[in-house]
Amino acid sequence: MSTGFSIHKMMMDRYSIAVFMMISFLVGVLNASEGDSDLHYRSCLAECEETGCVGDQCFRHCNFPSDGVLVDGPWYMKEPLYLKWKQWECESDCRYACMTDREKEREERGEEPIKYHGKWPFKRVLGIQEPASVAFSALNLAMHLHGWLSFVNLLYYNLPLNQDKKAYYEFASLCHVYAILAMNSWFWSIVFHTREVDLTESLDYSSAVALLGYSLILSILRSFNVRDEAGRVMVAAPFLAFFTTHILYLNFYNLDYGWNVKVCAIMGVAQLLVWAIWAGVTRHPSRWKLWTVVFGSGLAMLLEFYDFPPHYGVFDAHSLWHGTTVPLTFLWWSFIRDDAEIRTLDFIKKIK
Repeated sequence: MSTGFSIHKMMMDRYSIAVFMMISFLVGVLNASEGDSDLHYRSCLAECEETGCVGDQCFRHCNFPSDGVLVDGPWYMKEPLYLKWKQWECESDCRYACMTDREKEREERGEEPIKYHGKWPFKRVLGIQEPASVAFSALNLAMHLHGWLSFVNLLYYNLPLNQDKKAYYEFASLCHVYAILAMNSWFWSIVFHTREVDLTESLDYSSAVALLGYSLILSILRSFNVRDEAGRVMVAAPFLAFFTTHILYLNFYNLDYGWNVKVCAIMGVAQLLVWAIWAGVTRHPSRWKLWTVVFGSGLAMLLEFYDFPPHYGVFDAHSLWHGTTVPLTFLWWSFIRDDAEIRTLDFIKKIK
């Protein structure tokens, strides 16, 4: 009896192990990109791990001498400290070279590009991983800087100031904070798309969440004309608590890209709805600018959900989304300047 039970238990253990291995394999396949499982790509990576070369192209930092003696151990442990710090290491170069060679073969056969390690096959330009996204992010940064400086010039040099030499525009300080967060977000977008590593990814996501969260708060405060500090604190506190918790979650628990996209999309849509409703009920002279920004931003967000391979290895949906926000940013700061001027002149008329 006990012998039969032992045999049955042994068979069940083997069955459980087999099922576990099968599930693990399926999970790995489902999580991997199509290019990761390509046999030619995998064999290219294996060769590069052994030799540090892909065809005639070799990477000097894959194998380096220490005191004239080649270091023992796998190639990925043979990194000089300065290369580790910069994160330009053998693994990245091997993946890029193998991906490039494989995509050339696929293109010659008329096949469409595929993803490798969750990313489309971009062409590096001057060492930049996603050149179009970097260029458009830089333009957005420049546009926010220009908009903010023109806003400051209008407030403090072209419009009347109160006795304390402060602007009459009640939302001036909120706009200053918005400008700083916006420029910070686009700066880290430039860094992240230049070189994607865990640190730059975390900084990019966190900065974007901070900007979107604050933009939502700003839309509510301006639309409902909340001017006293106590009211602003009451409105902003629960939002700040949620955004801070989300940023801490991303950085210290799980950098979940899918969850972060959902949170950012909800915040983006919410603030667009707030501005759209306010533009519909107000008689603001520059409401057409706000309508244009809201409608254009809504269309631009669709690019985040419409994924396609990069044209010429450079322009993908994400980079084009960054591109569409450049003129919208210019128009947005134009609306802020108009709002500041209109409210300031109205206030001056009232006190006279």
